[in-house]
Amino acid sequence: MALTIPMIFLLSPAQPVYAGSCCGGGTAGALLMPKSAKWLFAGSGDFEKYNGYFDRGGKYLSDPPNSDLRQYRLNGGVALRLASRWQAAFASGYVFNSNKYSGLVSNTNGPADSVTSLTYETFDNIRCVWKVRKWADMVPAVYLASQLTLPTGVSPYDNVQSSFDITGRGFYRLEGKAIVEKTVYPFTLALTVLYGTHFARPVNRDYGLYVEPYRKRLGDRFTGTAALSYTFFTESMASLTVSTTYTYLYEADATINGYVDKTTGFSRHLFGATLAWATPERELFYTLSYNPALREPGLQQNFPATHVVSIGVNYVIR
Repeated sequence: MALTIPMIFLLSPAQPVYAGSCCGGGTAGALLMPKSAKWLFAGSGDFEKYNGYFDRGGKYLSDPPNSDLRQYRLNGGVALRLASRWQAAFASGYVFNSNKYSGLVSNTNGPADSVTSLTYETFDNIRCVWKVRKWADMVPAVYLASQLTLPTGVSPYDNVQSSFDITGRGFYRLEGKAIVEKTVYPFTLALTVLYGTHFARPVNRDYGLYVEPYRKRLGDRFTGTAALSYTFFTESMASLTVSTTYTYLYEADATINGYVDKTTGFSRHLFGATLAWATPERELFYTLSYNPALREPGLQQNFPATHVVSIGVNYVIR
C-alpha cells in the first residue's frame, strides 16, 4: 500500500497538465485517496514559466525579447470516503499571474476553476504485491470516476483586459475517468484515461468588451497518462518514490453558434518527473515534480511551452 499512495499524487493538483494564464491552467486537479483512508487533505504550490509557443502546425515560436510570463498557483482539496468502494473529492485553488510581454506589464490574481469528483473502486483488497506467485497477483487496481470542472475562475468572458488576467476557462466540463494501476514492489505502472465534454454557454462579453450575444461550446477533451515508478524503502519503512510520466492532451475545436472555430483546438505531449516521500506511518506525503518546456517540433499544437515546478503535501486520516 505504501507505493499506491505516492502514485496517486500524479493525479492530484501537484501534477500540472494544463497551461497557465492564457489557457485557463489555474484549474485544480481531482484528488484520489488510498483504499484504507477515511479522509485526505491536500495542498500544493505550482510555479509555471512560459517559454514560447507552438502554432497550429506544431512549429515552435519564441516570445518577443525581454518577455517574462509567469504563473503561481496555490491548490487545496479534500477527499472523503463515502463507503468501502466509494469516495468523493473537491479541489480548487488561487492563481497569481505575473507577466511582461511586448512592453505590457501585468500582475493579476484570482480564483482557479474547481473540480469535484466521485470515484468507484472495483476491488476490495489491496492490489500491491511483493512477489508474483499466481496469476491473481497480476490483477491491477481499477478506479472508475466521473468529475465535473466548475468555472469558478476568471475567464475571457468576464471583465478582463487581456489573456494575462485569466485564471479559468469559463465552462463546465464533465469527464469520465478510468485508472488502472499495478504494483509489484518496487515497481508501479499506472495508466489514466479521461474523456470529457464541455457544456455550451451564452457569451455577450469577450475580454471586457460587450459583443453581439452568441453561444459557444469548447471541444471535447481527451487526456491519457502513463506513469512508471520505483520505490526505495528505509529501515523504518519510510519511502522515496521516483516517477516518470508521459501525458497526451487533446482538445477539439470549439463551436460558435454551431460553426467550428478552427483557431481553438490544441494538443500536447508532456513529459515529467516526480519525487514523493512518505513517512513510515503513511500519514504524510511530500512531493516535488517538474515538467520541462520542450521545443521539438510537433510536440504541441496551438499551445504554450512551459516549465512547471510543483511541491505538495498530503495528509491522510485512516
